[in-house]
Amino acid sequence: MQAYQYRFDKVMTVKQQEKNQTEIAFKDAQKSFEDIATKLYTLLKKKEDLIEYHEKKLISGSSINEMRHHTKFLESIERSIAETQQKVVLARSKMEWHKDKLLETSLEYRKYEKMKEKDYRSYLKEQDRLELIQLDELSSIAYYNKEIR
Repeated sequence: MQAYQYRFDKVMTVKQQEKNQTEIAFKDAQKSFEDIATKLYTLLKKKEDLIEYHEKKLISGSSINEMRHHTKFLESIERSIAETQQKVVLARSKMEWHKDKLLETSLEYRKYEKMKEKDYRSYLKEQDRLELIQLDELSSIAYYNKEIR
């Protein structure tokens, strides 16, 4: 009886490596998106806090220079928010692309797994068939030897 050897084992190995690399790339893109989204959240929170602080200062009274400084700082934060929002959009689209690629490579690998399972089942059936043939031959030989005696 010969050992089972799937004819596409090397292809499956390559597909598994592709799947693993795609998974790593997706996780990296996901982490990058989360980092940029967190930065955006932090900037939005900072803007909210600054506006709240600025309103309190207006009520209690502040100098014109202080108001200018707050306004310039607020404009700076708003520019950073706009830039970060663009980065979030890009990071999200990159993450979605990697997600689609991961799904594609996973499905492709799964097809090979299914083919291997099917091939292995047919291999087992063939081995059973060959074993039955051998048993038939052995019983025929045993019967023939018994008849000769």
